[in-house]
Amino acid sequence: MAKGEKGPKGKKITLKVAKNCIKITFDGKKRLDLSKMGITTFPKCILRLSDVDELDLSRNLIRKIPDSISKFQNLRWLDLHSNYIDKLPESIGQMTSLLYLNVSNNRLTSNGLPVELKQLKNIRTVNLGLNHLDSVPTTLGALKELHEVGLHDNLLNNIPVSISKLPKLKKLNIKRNPFPKPDESKTFIDSIRRLENLYVVEEKDLCAACLRKCQNARDKLNRIKNMAMTTPRKTIFPNLISPNSMAKDSWEDWRIRSTSS
Repeated sequence: MAKGEKGPKGKKITLKVAKNCIKITFDGKKRLDLSKMGITTFPKCILRLSDVDELDLSRNLIRKIPDSISKFQNLRWLDLHSNYIDKLPESIGQMTSLLYLNVSNNRLTSNGLPVELKQLKNIRTVNLGLNHLDSVPTTLGALKELHEVGLHDNLLNNIPVSISKLPKLKKLNIKRNPFPKPDESKTFIDSIRRLENLYVVEEKDLCAACLRKCQNARDKLNRIKNMAMTTPRKTIFPNLISPNSMAKDSWEDWRIRSTSS
């Protein structure tokens, strides 16, 4: 942003507005949904609603999550995807009731992931995809309840062994990272072969631009896969001479020779 230039003015969230955004989920939990509201700063007023079970601040313009977010001690579900967050607060480790954490499509770097994440002993799903991570914190290996991990679309060239050996891990998405070539990483590939692919963010939860990017990438991968699976057809006429730009014989000569063979 140029010097002296002001950032976008976000929507002001009042306590009254926030209260009107509380919904009851199908299983009777209270969910505060402030997604897609053009919010630029974390609304402090929502700290007075810290008894909610789920908090959705996704698809906004938020750059920083304050330490005070730890006041949401009952929170089991936190969605912060598609913002401009480059660092998570250390206090997130105090939110030990968390089962689901989605911080995909932000600006997180490896240094922006605090070691306190290892304190989330009950967490089952973590999505760190579409960020700027060049390494995975080994502290994730301490989260023995993890079922699903999203690390796709980052800058990773390896995955800690502790991640692939998590006892309850069922789904791991590591697509579109600059991993070594297959012949250089056989051990690594074998260690995660038992895991399924994971897309933690559903299509309906993605913004138009992100959905288009994912769809284009998926289509490209499918084309490459189809090309790799197609085996060359066996030549029916092995002695047939075909024309090309380097042929010395004239076209007429080629036609005569090919019909007489």
